Amino acid sequence: MNFIASGLGSLVAPAAQYGPGGGWGGHMMYGMGWLGGPFMIIIWILLIVAGVGLVKWLFASSKKEAGPGLGQSPDRALAILRERYAKGEISQEEFAAMRQQLES
Repeated sequence: MNFIASGLGSLVAPAAQYGPGGGWGGHMMYGMGWLGGPFMIIIWILLIVAGVGLVKWLFASSKKEAGPGLGQSPDRALAILRERYAKGEISQEEFAAMRQQLES
């Protein structure tokens, strides 16, 4: 009797792993057929590309916020100095002294 019960169990157990309603309901990828694998790969690639893009964007924005001397070229610093002089924020003497410091 145990022999018959164990035989029936081995026939029923594999069918039970796929869930009710046939053999395709148990695993998520079975429902998509042969497209499941490629779509999953595409989704992972898109997530990785988005992550790399986010990191690049964060580092690029932090470089833009750097002040003079923190990642800016001397040409940019001179341009800022000229703008300040043109706006009247600094005098001619201050402009000349600061320009001399930047050029040395």
